[in-house]
Amino acid sequence: MNPFESELTTRRRMLKQTAMGFGSLAFAAMLDEQARADAARDPLAPKPPHLKPRAKRAIFLFMKGGPSQVDTFDYKPRLQRDHGKDLPFAKPRVQFAQTGKLLGSPWKFRRYGESGIHVSDLFPHVAQCVDDLCILNSLYGSNPAHGGALLKMHTGSDSFVRPSLGSWLVYGLGSENHNLPGFITICPTLAHGGVRNWGSAFLPAHYQGTPLGVASQPSDQARVRYIRNPAETLEEQRLQLDFLARANRDHLEATGPNPALEARLGSFELAFRMQSEMPAAQDVADESPATQRLYGLDDPVTANFGRQCLMARRFAERGVRFIQVTHSDAAVQWDQHGDLRKGHAKNAREVDRPIAGLLKDLKARGLLDDTLVIWGGEFGRTPTVQGAGDDGRDHNPEGFTMWLAGGGVKTGVQYGATDDYGYYAVEQKMHVHDFHATILHLLGLDHERLTYRYAGRDFRLTDVSGVVAKEILA
Repeated sequence: MNPFESELTTRRRMLKQTAMGFGSLAFAAMLDEQARADAARDPLAPKPPHLKPRAKRAIFLFMKGGPSQVDTFDYKPRLQRDHGKDLPFAKPRVQFAQTGKLLGSPWKFRRYGESGIHVSDLFPHVAQCVDDLCILNSLYGSNPAHGGALLKMHTGSDSFVRPSLGSWLVYGLGSENHNLPGFITICPTLAHGGVRNWGSAFLPAHYQGTPLGVASQPSDQARVRYIRNPAETLEEQRLQLDFLARANRDHLEATGPNPALEARLGSFELAFRMQSEMPAAQDVADESPATQRLYGLDDPVTANFGRQCLMARRFAERGVRFIQVTHSDAAVQWDQHGDLRKGHAKNAREVDRPIAGLLKDLKARGLLDDTLVIWGGEFGRTPTVQGAGDDGRDHNPEGFTMWLAGGGVKTGVQYGATDDYGYYAVEQKMHVHDFHATILHLLGLDHERLTYRYAGRDFRLTDVSGVVAKEILA
């Protein structure tokens, strides 16, 4: 028998059994070439994920300044019992400022839902949705200052200019709507990192966030600037863009690829297309009175943030990949070094009803299953008191709470834990890199494979770290 016959027969059998004949291989190669060609023509075109996605899009409800975990979603009965006593273990070696004795929460915690999870009286509306939440009580970071912590939460780095989470998602997955940006940030803060928190850094400019308004501006004034051109018709603008494209194609043929120029041309095209869809997407007037009430638009206290949340839902259902909604003002909204009772109560009143409205609305429309909702700030706060009058808490990146909803996470659960007083993450600790890795995984991206080569090195959102918290996956 020919010694090579058995080997050839085995190869044929393998190809037959795996249904991957040479025709199928060639067809797969053609599809890959087509996908690359489509991406070259439109960088925001949808791209295949690395993994089976559990969510198609994400909404990040960012509470700027650092909500106190021990006053919101991390119930600590021992902290209440030992109010006014000394912390029985060492404080962090690096602290933002000095703090004193233990400060019990001024708010009561109650059990809610079938899960029986404790939620503070600060969030009575969100508490009604607790069975839809996956509460992460063991986040920790590395920077006690707002600027570094914001950058860490948004970009994975507190010291270098890096692409933001939203930019990485759009780079990896593209967008589902040809006429809208893949990444929109509503009323973002201009402080503590500013545009870097939604920038694309060394990723192509197509992937940066598009801001609507700023934090110090009411959300009913949050608009894309110059969305309407009063001087020229759409037909005239189309002629100009076509002429510009031809001239620059000739230039690129003569000089070679120029990513910056190509990104700028792409931004012109997107801006032109946005004129037809963005105004309608932002206009919440066509929502029913019941829906507007659900988000709190009938109350001056909740209307501003409620409108942001409602716009987020409208962008999500139109295929925008990543939407960020920021609760902030010209200062640092949740940063109560003093006046904790007044400040946290005011902040929670502004966001509680709109957030619950968003969760209920997404669920009723069948969107919560494939929309990942993220809530939290850049860090938490100390269980020890700061300032006079037992009414303030300092920054605390050592252990804090964020929560997820929808998008393939388990519901009605708490993951991880801080110590008995809520100072340090101690069980199932989740670093910010782990948090990012988990978010990417839920959207179908392997954080170790989502890389971009720049300056001779492959970069990624999670740097050289990050572990997916598979225990929270539904």
